[in-house]
Amino acid sequence: METIELTTNDGVTLAATRFAASGKAKAVVVLPAAMGVAQDFYVPFAQFLADQGFAALTFDYRGMGQSVPPEYRHSLRGFKADLFDWAERDYNAALHAAKTWHPDAPLLVVGHSLGGQLPGLLPDNHLIDGLITVAAGSGYWPDNAPQLKRIVWLMWYFAVPLSTPLFGYFPGKRLRMVGDLPKDVIYQWAQWCKSPHYVVDAAGNPIREGFEKIRVPVLGLSFTDDELMSRRSIDSLLDFYKNAQLDRRHIAPQDVGAKRIGHFGFFRSQFKETLWQQALTWLEARATDSMERVAPRAAA
Repeated sequence: METIELTTNDGVTLAATRFAASGKAKAVVVLPAAMGVAQDFYVPFAQFLADQGFAALTFDYRGMGQSVPPEYRHSLRGFKADLFDWAERDYNAALHAAKTWHPDAPLLVVGHSLGGQLPGLLPDNHLIDGLITVAAGSGYWPDNAPQLKRIVWLMWYFAVPLSTPLFGYFPGKRLRMVGDLPKDVIYQWAQWCKSPHYVVDAAGNPIREGFEKIRVPVLGLSFTDDELMSRRSIDSLLDFYKNAQLDRRHIAPQDVGAKRIGHFGFFRSQFKETLWQQALTWLEARATDSMERVAPRAAA
């Protein structure tokens, strides 16, 4: 593990961590986080990938985890960031950092939840050679898992509009909802989650062009006991990647000898011999395919 800093194209410094591959890197894997989740959560999986010969990079979006400036550690009031910043500047900066680190290796992404929702907004998503989405679905609230619908309805129509103006940011830790989020992040996310299109611009028009540019293999991993995402929300998001080579796997806990997986379980080390192996096999195949495509061009 090596703690580093990324600098975005608007000069913001982000906290990131690199995990060096054991031996020559088969590929470099970027691990963008879910909403409200710090990069530390992904350390066990990133280290697993490194042990298997993949370089890995984790990072915190601006205003999250270690990317919160010291003056905002106690309150995000006044902190400027929205979801377009997280995608177009932060996530995109992570892609470039990974490519600079291993310029000759395939660039793969394993995006958890929000990390699998944002690739269509990345200016340079053409750099991606393969994408795994983990528990990533549309956040349109009527399509959320049944047990979540009542809670998110209260969140979008009461908690967010009442608490955010009062605190100057969304006080998720106090409310035990998601976590503290910058004001414009939560407002934009609320707009998305209240739209049947989900990812939309300021006028509510769906944003699809960037997703349709992604033509590489995409593996969508989802789970029958996900407490946040229903099968419908998962399929709705994966449908955005209409030109990708899609492999959808909707997995039940009993399929991997577990009692529970849920929205966050994939990244827990208890799945090292099951779910992680599925992902590893897919990543190895994508790394090999990518290198084979590059080799003839290099020879020519």
